[in-house]
Amino acid sequence: MNRAELADFLRRARARLDPSDVGLTAGARRRTPGLRREEVAQLAGMSVDYYTRLEQSRGPRPSGQMLTSLARALRLTEDERDHLFHLTGEQPPRREATSTHVRPGLLLVLDRLHDTPAMVATDCGEVLAQNALSRALSGDVLARPPRGRNMIRRFFLDPAAQELFPPEDRPDRAREQVAGLRAVASARPTDPEPSSLVAELHAASEEFAHLWDKHEVAVRRASTKRFRHPVIGILELDCEVLVNSDHNQQLVIHTARPGTDSYERLQLLRVVGLQDLTPRPSARPSR
Repeated sequence: MNRAELADFLRRARARLDPSDVGLTAGARRRTPGLRREEVAQLAGMSVDYYTRLEQSRGPRPSGQMLTSLARALRLTEDERDHLFHLTGEQPPRREATSTHVRPGLLLVLDRLHDTPAMVATDCGEVLAQNALSRALSGDVLARPPRGRNMIRRFFLDPAAQELFPPEDRPDRAREQVAGLRAVASARPTDPEPSSLVAELHAASEEFAHLWDKHEVAVRRASTKRFRHPVIGILELDCEVLVNSDHNQQLVIHTARPGTDSYERLQLLRVVGLQDLTPRPSARPSR
């Protein structure tokens, strides 16, 4: 691990970013250009002390998952991400047909969407990035273990995911999920990712197997969905899907029509945000 080169690379990558580049407000006047260390740490999901030690050439060797988080936080290109991995002596992720590296330009668009839920996902349902309002609406997907970050897998195998939609809407949502995955699997017959996901779900979910055998196919495009939030209630949102040039990553945006109850509830969701609204147990009286 080349600690000196790693520290220099991190400092330079941080210095070239403005807060607005990552969806943050500049706040008070800054003495030096770029993001602050605590801002990079926040974006990467690590402690400020850990990141500071990396920049001071005295940090421990980061894991592959931590390096991936740093690459996204610093808006690195794929070549820069690979360089980051090489500096730590790690093998960069293989550049597969479906890349899990979100391009800086796509992240820049995501960061500009402050007032509507938005996320970046692969065409196989793997969530790669979310904005704050998306996390408020459907939870922080990237905080889950890797296998829990796929929307299609969670829809059919995770009972908690069933709470996200009204029960009467589930049949239509299930058909959309299966038909969309079939379109991806047929378009990439030699790619093991969609085929292995199909095999897993076909074996583990009777609902999925039943729908898969119907052989319905549909490319994911614009639609209207209802979400069930435990505090805000039902939100009816228009879903737009923007596909990148390689057709393997999607920017999914949910908007509410002005003047509707859902529009007002979405504004309330911005206020509620990611606050922990779980009731706290009452304190025990002291003896």
